[in-house]
Amino acid sequence: MNDLVFYRGKRVFLTGHTGFKGMWLTMLLLRAGAEVTGYALDAPTAEGSELLTRLGVLDEIRDVRGDVRDLATLGVAFDAARPEVIFHLAAQPIVRAGYASPVETFAANVMGTVHLLECVRTSDAVRSVLVVTTDKVYENKEWAWGYRECDRLMGRDPYAASKSCAEIAVHSYRESYFADRAVPISTARAGNVIGGGDFAPDRIVPDCIRAAMRGAVIDIRNPASTRPYQHVLEPLAAYLAIAARQAADPALAGAWNVGPDDADCVTTGALADLFCTAWGEGLYWRTAENGGPHEAHFLKLDASKLRAEMAWHPRWDIRTAIERTVTWAKAWRAGADMRAVSEAQIEEFFAQD
Repeated sequence: MNDLVFYRGKRVFLTGHTGFKGMWLTMLLLRAGAEVTGYALDAPTAEGSELLTRLGVLDEIRDVRGDVRDLATLGVAFDAARPEVIFHLAAQPIVRAGYASPVETFAANVMGTVHLLECVRTSDAVRSVLVVTTDKVYENKEWAWGYRECDRLMGRDPYAASKSCAEIAVHSYRESYFADRAVPISTARAGNVIGGGDFAPDRIVPDCIRAAMRGAVIDIRNPASTRPYQHVLEPLAAYLAIAARQAADPALAGAWNVGPDDADCVTTGALADLFCTAWGEGLYWRTAENGGPHEAHFLKLDASKLRAEMAWHPRWDIRTAIERTVTWAKAWRAGADMRAVSEAQIEEFFAQD
């Protein structure tokens, strides 16, 4: 947890704090003693709103509701916070929603990022910025090996393409405005994230949990597709490390892949098997009729740059990640103290160093 020391007393501006990853990152920043301003729309699901209430984190931060597509409102919140460190997570994050609503997806993911960068450009307080994109920014050639940060950006579907565009916008601002100002801005391209508190539609693990809680069979659309699955705390630990270390050494600013070991890049069917075993109760899955838009069959990330330059390493393998997710979900079903459950998992995770 050494990187958390950097955040003690720092003013941190976090977009997307009401979402799955944002909620966990908020808890980590509060543990570190940061002064957090969160800027986001309301939680995207009723369960997410309930979770934020049960966690109690909104009472411990400056909670601002707004849309990153609204530059004026974002600017007011940003200027009031005078942040030193920024984590930009706000986005339209669902592939299928991108197909259904491409204009909204590009507006949120591209112009939302540009608006955030414009706020940074006019600030004299910012010392470090991390913009979160996705592993899907690359031109997917269905390779058996992981994509590296130097590989071509060319997301195919609207969601992936919008994140590729966000990467280009960050690069443009970094080279045009910040090269001489020592304001390091990096992007983080994380693999598929799982963990407690994700209630999003059209995601494999939340779909599994919903089926399990109904006592229903799990329907899997693409059981042979391979993805770089990792527990949510894995990329968040990397985000915290990147933002902290580039503040001390701006030369570290750039693009960073955050993905699991090759052995943990598993098929969706294998992931569902692990989930059913961890959940028990006779749960099983079946292949469902797909009938949906194109999705990549094979996707892996090469995170060797992050390993080499920041000594980062995954802590939990895929089996452990699934087991902790199931533990969290069953605690939620039982009405447990979810702040205590989540904090216990954070403590366990960082004890793995």
